[in-house]
Amino acid sequence: MKAQNPSQDPLNIAVFLPGNEPSYPDSPVKGRVSFVPSPPNMASPSIQITNVRITDEGKYACEFATYPGGNVRGTTQLVMLAKPENSASAVRVVAGTKPVAVAQCQSANGRPAAEISWATAASGNYTTKSKTETNNTVTVTSQYIMVPTPNDNGKDINCIVSHRTLVKPENFKMKLEVEYPPQVSIVGYDNNWYMGRTNVELTCQASANPSPTSVLWKSITGDLPATVQQNENVLKVLKVDETVNATFICEVANRIGTVKEQVAILVRGE
Repeated sequence: MKAQNPSQDPLNIAVFLPGNEPSYPDSPVKGRVSFVPSPPNMASPSIQITNVRITDEGKYACEFATYPGGNVRGTTQLVMLAKPENSASAVRVVAGTKPVAVAQCQSANGRPAAEISWATAASGNYTTKSKTETNNTVTVTSQYIMVPTPNDNGKDINCIVSHRTLVKPENFKMKLEVEYPPQVSIVGYDNNWYMGRTNVELTCQASANPSPTSVLWKSITGDLPATVQQNENVLKVLKVDETVNATFICEVANRIGTVKEQVAILVRGE
């Protein structure tokens, strides 16, 4: 029995002559190769290799010496597979105007190289690179690249790894993590605030990631009128009078930034 590396001469790895014990010449598989069954059956001799390694991959030939027909050879190709270690994670990013990696996926130490694809409703593309390791396995790394916007935060993104050793592709389900400064709006003013009207209010609505750390109400002239009370993001006017005839500002802050929105109130006569 011979093994052959394309760049080397064939090596005898197992020899059996009728009436003699099997012999196993020096080779990379010596100590791990043996005939089965034992003793060998000349009608159908087989070998087994234990503790197989990536380097055992190659062409193996079984050669019979017959008389007077001469030598007869049969060959087979041993293909080694290595199940990769797969992982994936979303990358926390800040909304902006330049493409960045928002998720990454890796299939490490596989043989052959794994295939990585992505599924998401977010608009972008992906890059993939491969690295051959010292043990002849391959590590594949892929990144999903896009220009992140506030609307992308929380969108589903899936990394799908396919490999010959897997019964079905491995699917890593993630959510995009996009940070952005507050998006602020003020609701509650109906253009019908008249003198003497009671219990009207303005609400400062804010969407942000991370969540807002502060909400501050003030008027464009400085302090809030005495008839106005702030309760977190709500500005409540107990009774409309001439002091409410002003522009109110809502200022919302989070770790990314501070954003202001304002509304001008026109107080009507009774």
